[in-house]
Amino acid sequence: MMSNDMLSQDEIDALLKGSNDEIEDLMQPKTSTIDGIEEYLDHFEQDTLGEIGNISFGSSATALSTLLNQKVEITTPMVTVIEESRLKDEFPHPYAAIEVEYTEGFTGVNLLVIHQDDAAIIADLMLGGSGVDVAKELGELQLSAVQEAMNQMMGSAATAMSSIFNKKIDISPPSITLLNLNEGEGSNSIPKQELLIKISFRLKVGNLIDSNIMQLIPLQFGKQLVMELMDPPQEEQEALLQPPQLQASRATPEPAAQPVHQTLSMPVRESEEPRRIGGSSIGQQQPVNVETAVFSSFDTPQLGEQEARNLNMLFDIPLQVTVELGRTNRSVKDILELTSGSIIELDKLAGEPVDVLVNKRLVAKGEVVVIEENFGVRITNIASPADRLKNLN
Repeated sequence: MMSNDMLSQDEIDALLKGSNDEIEDLMQPKTSTIDGIEEYLDHFEQDTLGEIGNISFGSSATALSTLLNQKVEITTPMVTVIEESRLKDEFPHPYAAIEVEYTEGFTGVNLLVIHQDDAAIIADLMLGGSGVDVAKELGELQLSAVQEAMNQMMGSAATAMSSIFNKKIDISPPSITLLNLNEGEGSNSIPKQELLIKISFRLKVGNLIDSNIMQLIPLQFGKQLVMELMDPPQEEQEALLQPPQLQASRATPEPAAQPVHQTLSMPVRESEEPRRIGGSSIGQQQPVNVETAVFSSFDTPQLGEQEARNLNMLFDIPLQVTVELGRTNRSVKDILELTSGSIIELDKLAGEPVDVLVNKRLVAKGEVVVIEENFGVRITNIASPADRLKNLN
């Protein structure tokens, strides 16, 4: 479906004039400067928020494309600042609002808003429909389907933001409500802030949707995102520079290491005063006992008494040993036609080694022998460890 938004006068003029340069300029990603947005967000903050949204929603488009089995594009972020009192003007039509709260990494709320008609198409695709001639009404089942789609989208967006901000970011399960502000429906889902940032993206789903999906976040939360991206907290900077082993050792700092030749050749007695070198004092040190490391042999492992007892307990576990002469595939018709005297040809040649299986896993090959009146198998080859690992699949 086409977007309900009307073309601006500049876009209409560019289309009428047929100027390619003007049309391409109008179609480029941009940020809106209406309503004195620079008073609240400078150009750098607008571009940064647009880029954060572009990266995170680019990941969401991939997740949504997999769910809907349709080509999904989410592009062209446009950043504006709106007042709560003007929300009715910004959202004059029925919408579906999906509220997501950050539970780790950030403290804030994110509200996704899409046209109700678009939500109905997404719900129909989620439920196995074609997305064509869809009823505009959203029932409980359709709302659940849209909620799951948005859950997958926001989960992918949170993962992308974790990479952007170099820290774990998690969200709560999304809740969905119908938003019709002209009738006072769904207003409780909108963050109770005087100023909100609206980041609007162009949403295209195959040939079914060509519209907008909008993101609403409080102004202060948006500024916090920009601030943490440009200047992360000191603890996070240090954590990024330190490997996990050093991070654990920071809690219990070790004393500064002294040269080995000092502690070996000149042990300091408790009765002696610390020596001073260049005006600095060297603390008392105990002699260091240096020994050569001795490693256990892996060729002949030594088991303790307890380990040997535990291993002996395993020896009495029964295993099913099966000898397989061969296999074949037959249709249902062939199986039903079997009678006494029918011959089933197997996939092995006469005299070829048979398979020895333990608990249905191939462990060896052998040849069939007769022991008095019973059949037996003489083992001719033991399967290698690599072959046994392959047979586990």
